[in-house]
Amino acid sequence: MLTLREQHEQLEDRILSPRAARSARTKGRQRPEEPCPIRTAFQRDRDRIIHSKAFRRLSHKTQVFIAPEADHYRTRLTHTLEVAQIARTIARALRLNEDLTEAIALGHDLGHTPFGHAGEYALDAVYREYDPNAHFHHSEQSLRVVEMLEKDGQGLNLTWEVRDGIGSHSKGMDDFPRPPEAGPHTLEGWAVVYADRIAYINHDIDDALRAGLIMPESLPRDCLDVLGETHAQRITTMVSDLVAHSQSGPYLAMGDEVQEATNRLKDFLFQRVYHHAARDDEAERVGRTVTMLFRFYTEHPEKAPGGAEAAASGRERLARVVCDYLAGMTDRFATQQFQAHFLPPRWRGV
Repeated sequence: MLTLREQHEQLEDRILSPRAARSARTKGRQRPEEPCPIRTAFQRDRDRIIHSKAFRRLSHKTQVFIAPEADHYRTRLTHTLEVAQIARTIARALRLNEDLTEAIALGHDLGHTPFGHAGEYALDAVYREYDPNAHFHHSEQSLRVVEMLEKDGQGLNLTWEVRDGIGSHSKGMDDFPRPPEAGPHTLEGWAVVYADRIAYINHDIDDALRAGLIMPESLPRDCLDVLGETHAQRITTMVSDLVAHSQSGPYLAMGDEVQEATNRLKDFLFQRVYHHAARDDEAERVGRTVTMLFRFYTEHPEKAPGGAEAAASGRERLARVVCDYLAGMTDRFATQQFQAHFLPPRWRGV
């Protein structure tokens, strides 16, 4: 008699597109293990990510605006959930594997630092001081989290397809890729690449308007004419256009008009929102916080988990351990650690 997992794997063969990834034909895990009798391999990966400590910490990590006082600004967790929702919509419309898509989306930002991109830039800079050949990027760190850091160094033992998507999702400031540029090896991974940008472009506009950093009339008129006037209209246009132009063939792609408007809107955000935020006083404080904590833990390795042992293996190994420790901190915990190590007791909490 077939297990529930085997029945679901057969269902995938019947209903998914020939282009979709099949859980029964995964390239496997880092370490072999018995399959679950109920869940497919990709469902199991999704569940492991949701139950991980790194996923829970996303609720206290900055998306764009650092320590906002209002309730409705996005955090790294709400961004992740919005990406997962958009990516699943794309996957269902194209008959791709929704479980694989969701697992990649939920894991794609696990390696983000505290304090958003300001924290990432600061951590990258100070890490290079101790190891000139090293660098920090959140997508690489997300892969490191699931492969090496979670579960006290055991990792989550995810499938190759999920790890490939997590490690390949980020395009930074680059325009949307023109297939077949380098990126994920599955269409599900590409669905997350597009969903990530669709989500952050639109919710970061929403948050920037809420903060008064930009005004509605400052949004590029040529982009709005193509994509729509409202948050919902723009997401609908982007997703619908991507689905319409990705019905067949080996790649996902938007049409030229919508892709170019989306790229211009992304450039607008980098110029008017992200770069502005990176120059404000709060970003300077973030840089000092991350830099001073990094230097403190390298000078006092016994204060960082695994630091004393790493110090015995050399400067570069210690820098890697300190980088992992800082990258995993939430905004709140990093602030608490800064206060504990650098402020006199009577000043803490002031």
